[in-house]
Amino acid sequence: MKKLSVAVIGAGMGGLASAAALTRAGLDVQVYEQAGRFTRLGAGIQIGCNAMKVLREWGLEPLMRRQAFYPRSWNNRQHDTAEIMFDMEFGPSAEEKYGAPYLLGHRGDLHATLASAVPADVVNLDHKLVGLDRSADGTVELAFANGRKVSVDAVVASDGVHSFVKEVLFGRDEPNFTGRIAYRTVYPAALLDGYQIDDCTKWWGPDRHVVIYYVKPDRSEVYFVTSQPEPEFRIESWSTTGDVGKLREAFVGFHPQVQRVLEACPSVHKWALFDRDPLPRWGDGNVTLLGDACHPMTPYMAQGAAMAIEDAAVLSRCLEGVDREGVAEAFRRFEATRKPRTSRVQLNSRTNTWLKTRVDPEWVYGYDAWREPLATLN
Repeated sequence: MKKLSVAVIGAGMGGLASAAALTRAGLDVQVYEQAGRFTRLGAGIQIGCNAMKVLREWGLEPLMRRQAFYPRSWNNRQHDTAEIMFDMEFGPSAEEKYGAPYLLGHRGDLHATLASAVPADVVNLDHKLVGLDRSADGTVELAFANGRKVSVDAVVASDGVHSFVKEVLFGRDEPNFTGRIAYRTVYPAALLDGYQIDDCTKWWGPDRHVVIYYVKPDRSEVYFVTSQPEPEFRIESWSTTGDVGKLREAFVGFHPQVQRVLEACPSVHKWALFDRDPLPRWGDGNVTLLGDACHPMTPYMAQGAAMAIEDAAVLSRCLEGVDREGVAEAFRRFEATRKPRTSRVQLNSRTNTWLKTRVDPEWVYGYDAWREPLATLN
């Protein structure tokens, strides 16, 4: 039987994870990414036990362990007194309980690790999708800004919150601006002049917070991300430069550890935080959305990338052994399997209460995308 041909749109976390999963499932996969090259953007990422279980299946766990920080806990503290609100322990005890480690890393390092699991000739850079049409024979025709056209059996759109494919399928959506923004950056820990921070701490203020942690096993890089009111700023792009002075002013009165980290920070980026409701549908026929394209979420549970990585594993299970005529049903099974979970995470994340008080996170970190039962369609 001829291999099913699949175009993955976007080479972010979800796109590369999809390519890794689908190539291993025996499909003919090509990834199309609009950027001309990959860059190591200055941002940290929390790689939950649930995501690590997916990476373990691909043999990527040793590489991530060598590059990422292995925290004792995710500690939640009062912004000024440092009083502990809830100390969510990770380390060996969580690894034993949930079946994989919880790691803190650099987004660029996780992205490079996922890229290493995908054959080099699968990724096509400088391919911005500008057209998507269906043919009478059931194939999907794609057109790119560079003039190239391709015909495939199926399309997996992992092209982010501003998804072109989502707009083609379902029209433009209007996200809800939260009135809040986030500052974030990674910088060398040497700028702290020997000052040691906690492994991973979320400092909760009355109307704002900051999360601070190391992203390297040798504690050589520090990351922080904030959330605070700033209703006049509405640019949803991490590449926008922020004002370090304004950032520091926003956290006057926070604990000395926070002050020290912000004072040492040389530069930041900022991002307006938008919230979106779960989509009624993820796909149409032989085209499906994946990751942020169909379930974007606020960053308060640190599960956005993990959900996309889980998506990729489940999608590969749904598509394995399927021919072109079975793709639409496989995509419906994928959505039916994943949507209850991603919607729950999406809606829980918007409240920004995760780990603020004692909670059992089993439903988040204990999930195993390789063994979760696939949905039965009516």
